[in-house]
Amino acid sequence: MSPLNIVNNPTNQQFQVFLEDEMAFLEYRLSDNMIVLMHTEVPEKLGARGIATALAAFAFDYARTHNLKVKIYCPFILTWIKRHPEQMDIVVPPSQGKSYEL
Repeated sequence: MSPLNIVNNPTNQQFQVFLEDEMAFLEYRLSDNMIVLMHTEVPEKLGARGIATALAAFAFDYARTHNLKVKIYCPFILTWIKRHPEQMDIVVPPSQGKSYEL
């Protein structure tokens, strides 16, 4: 598979991939020097191609480039971060005594 073209759509607050007339995305919010990763969605037609993983990596690269901390609400990103503990240095711990289940 050729490299994915991931674009930032700041209007919709999404990192997006367009492929085969479909769109996969990672929804985010920006707040107080932080990017909050809300939800990842990949259409079934585009599944099993590593697109969600590429979106996650792109989001963390974006955060590092822009000196942002990362807060995670997206279940996929929580799973992804378990396989990429080297990224934990920019992850904001959950609030109110909750913990990420890593």
